[in-house]
Amino acid sequence: MRVIGVVDLLAGRAVHARGGIREHYVPVRAVGRSVIDGDPLALARAYVDRFGLAELYVADLDAILAGTPGDARTGATAGRFAHETIVHSLATVAPLWLDAASSSPEDARHVLRLGATRVVSALETLGSFGALAAICAAVGGAHVAFSLDLRKGEPVAPRLGIPPDEPAHLLAARAADAGVGAVIVIDLARVGTATGLDFDLIARVRAAAPGPILLAGGGARGLDDLIRLADAGCDGALVASALHDGRIDAADIQRFLHPSGSL
Repeated sequence: MRVIGVVDLLAGRAVHARGGIREHYVPVRAVGRSVIDGDPLALARAYVDRFGLAELYVADLDAILAGTPGDARTGATAGRFAHETIVHSLATVAPLWLDAASSSPEDARHVLRLGATRVVSALETLGSFGALAAICAAVGGAHVAFSLDLRKGEPVAPRLGIPPDEPAHLLAARAADAGVGAVIVIDLARVGTATGLDFDLIARVRAAAPGPILLAGGGARGLDDLIRLADAGCDGALVASALHDGRIDAADIQRFLHPSGSL
């Protein structure tokens, strides 16, 4: 089981994600005694140095909100261009998974050139599962993660045209068939709320897509939720707010990652 620290980038700052309402996100001020003041590199170093985490997950919210990663590549706005420099720096701190609204092989190649080790192609910005398969064929499925984006349990897929009641676990199965090496389950409405995760859904996703690495995030309350994720078949957890406010501390992480006995 792995624990991955999340860095949400908005206009060049590391921000607190809260319920998926992105216009209300504010900069991360501190993690424990570490002053962050919105500095994404400081946040990444706190994850690695304070908590001993070995991986990062970066969401480029400017690219996601625009839904046009090509604009980000050409530096159409100073903010998006700055994010590429930030990503380069973050990649020197730890291996990272990057969601920058990648929806084509060209996007995916660019993400890997920026230094990411995994390209995240998200349901929210994906145009088709055919495009996802093309990404996997171009860069290798082992380098591609599919983010199963939900809001209150319903798929967030404005470009795919699927009905809102489409079973989420079946979408994960389609992503697995497309060749992805990992699936991420995240409910945007739960992010930063400390209300817990949908463990039943996560177990259904695990059953529907047994092959890929399975990660989940959004709403973790504490160490017990990490244990429940492992029991549901998850290979890892994406965590941010619970680390920022101390609900999960460094000792918890070490007990979880290196238990003396079975959890």
